[in-house]
Amino acid sequence: MIANLDLGSSNPMRLLLVEDDRDAAEYLRKAFKEAGHVADLAGDGEEGLALALDGKYDVMIVDRMLPQRDGLSLVSELRGRGHTTPVLILSALGQVDDRVQGLRAGGDDYLPKPYAFTELLARVEALSRRGAPQAAETVYKVADLELDRLSHSVTRGGKEIVLQPREFRLLEYLMRHAGQVVTRTMLLENVWDYHFDPQTNVIDVHVSRLRSKIDKGFEVPLIHTVRGAGYMVRAGLK
Repeated sequence: MIANLDLGSSNPMRLLLVEDDRDAAEYLRKAFKEAGHVADLAGDGEEGLALALDGKYDVMIVDRMLPQRDGLSLVSELRGRGHTTPVLILSALGQVDDRVQGLRAGGDDYLPKPYAFTELLARVEALSRRGAPQAAETVYKVADLELDRLSHSVTRGGKEIVLQPREFRLLEYLMRHAGQVVTRTMLLENVWDYHFDPQTNVIDVHVSRLRSKIDKGFEVPLIHTVRGAGYMVRAGLK
């Protein structure tokens, strides 16, 4: 019997728990159920990947050491396919370098073992709030540029533009904040899932590639560099 703890209240969540320790997984599933949430279980990385691709989850909880496919590889694969479901990584490896590796692989949070369930629940609920859609928009438009989140397509002037998954996420974030300055820190946290500055030119390189696809051949540029601040998508900015 799980202790009767004051777990607070929150909207019901659908969770995916990828954990190869069956006893630990069942314990967590029962604990989440008593807190008002539903957790699907996967016993290895490949099963977890399949469920994540097929299902719609509010938050994923992924153990780092998994059979078939390790947790970091699972998260990295999902991010590469454009999946943005918040992920909390559980691991007995809790050193700074271990946590950094987990976050750089695409994790949104990293909780070392052992942990208290109340803390795990609070972190999962926080990730759910952060990952909740801010608007019902599925199509973003700026001038003649259009991005459809459902079909994962981009067109400008009626011409289809093929983007890589990271480029799509970058453009989606810029268009969601059209007319606003988007800083490097905002891009690192929301497009690359980094919560630190890797001290590389990865953003500049991707923005340059994206600009060549979006603006090249068009009279009016839409992606602008705001010197000393960041980037902005806007039509007609001088």
